Amino acid sequence: MAEATPLYDTYLRAPLRFERGEGVWLIAENGERYLDFGAGVAVSSLGHGHPHLVDALKAQADKVWHLSNLYEVPGQETLGQRLTEATFADKVFFTNSGAEALECAIKTARRYQFSKGHPERFHIITFEGAFHGRTIATIAAGGQEKYLEGFGPKAPGFDQVPFGDIEAVKAAITEATAAILIEPVQGEGGIRPATTEFMRALRALCDEHGLLLILDEVQCGVGRTGKLFAHEWSGVTPDIMAVAKGIGGGFPLGACLATAEAASGMKAGTHGSTYGGNPLAMAVGNAVLDVVLSDGFLQNVRDVALVFRQGLASLEDRYPDLIEDVRGEGLMLGIKPKVPSAELLQAIRAEHLLGVPAGDNVLRLLPPLVTTAEEARDGLARLERAVESLRAARALKSA
Repeated sequence: MAEATPLYDTYLRAPLRFERGEGVWLIAENGERYLDFGAGVAVSSLGHGHPHLVDALKAQADKVWHLSNLYEVPGQETLGQRLTEATFADKVFFTNSGAEALECAIKTARRYQFSKGHPERFHIITFEGAFHGRTIATIAAGGQEKYLEGFGPKAPGFDQVPFGDIEAVKAAITEATAAILIEPVQGEGGIRPATTEFMRALRALCDEHGLLLILDEVQCGVGRTGKLFAHEWSGVTPDIMAVAKGIGGGFPLGACLATAEAASGMKAGTHGSTYGGNPLAMAVGNAVLDVVLSDGFLQNVRDVALVFRQGLASLEDRYPDLIEDVRGEGLMLGIKPKVPSAELLQAIRAEHLLGVPAGDNVLRLLPPLVTTAEEARDGLARLERAVESLRAARALKSA
C-alpha cells in the first residue's frame, strides 16, 4: 500500500528525487546524474544553476523581494521595454504563470470588443488538442474532456474546431466571435506545429472580421524553436500573446503582450495581480533576456537543433518497427513511437535521460537552450540505447 502523503494526489510522479542541477544535468540524492531533456517542461531554458541567472537572483534578494503593484517596480519597466522592443507588442502585463498569462489574454480580447461597443463579442475560437492551462477558463479554452470532467459546466465562450482546418474556422465565426487563440506549436497536444499557410490564413480572417489573433507561446516561445518566438517563422504578427515558462528560466514568471490597440480596453482596475511582476521575477527575466538576446545565441539553438533532427531522423530510418514519426521545431521535439509512449519514457529514464510525455502518444524532448552539440549527441546515444532495449524486449516477448 502506498505511503500516505500530505500532498494532493493530482500527480503521477516518477520515483526520482533530485537535489541539485548543473547545466543540462540533474543530480539525484543518490548521486546519479540524469541528462535533463525535459527542462521542467520547457521552463529551465538556460539549464540549471546558470551563473548569470543565479547572480541576478541573489543580487535582487539582497534588496527587496516584493512590493505589489501599488508602486512602480523599475524591473517591470526595464523588462517590459525590452520585450516590446524585441516583439510586435506595445504593452505588457506580468503574471506568475502561463495560465495567468492566458487569462489576461482572454480578458484583454473580450474587453477590447466590449470597449468598441460590442459586448456580445466574447467567444474565442480554439483548437482541438490545445492546452492553455488549468484554470476554469483555460481548461474550457483547451476543451479536453479529461481536464474538464468533474468541474461543473464548461465556462462559456470557447468554440473549438479541428487543428489546421481553415474551413472549420471560417464556419465557426459568428457575430459573437471576439478572437482566435492558437499555439503556433502545440506542446501538450503532441508537438504539432501549425503550418505557415494556416497561420497566415488565420491572420487574414482576423483582419477581415475584426477579430484579435491571440497566440499561446507559453511553451514554444523565448527561443525554444530557434526564433525568439515561434510565430516569427511564419511572418505572422499577433495582436495578443501569452508567454511564460522559458522567460523565467525556472523562476515563476509569465507575461501577456499586446499591441496598444488590443490592450486599449484594459484600464485601471480591470485586471491585477498581487505577485505579478515582483522584483525577483523581473531580475531573473531580465537576466534570461541578456542571454537569449545575445549575439549568436539563437543561431546556436538552430545549429544544435539540426544535430537533434538529423539524429532523430536516423533513428526513425533505422527503427521503423518502433518509431512512427519525429516532429517539432528547434529544441521543441517529439517522438511518436509504435509502442505506448510511457514505455519509451521508462526506457530513456533507465538510460538516465529525461523527457516529457504529451498527447497523441508522443514523447517530448525539450532540452535546455544551452545544450551543446556534444550533449545532444550524448542524449541521442542514450535514446538509441533505449529504443534498442525496447526492440530486444519485444523480440524476447515474441520468442
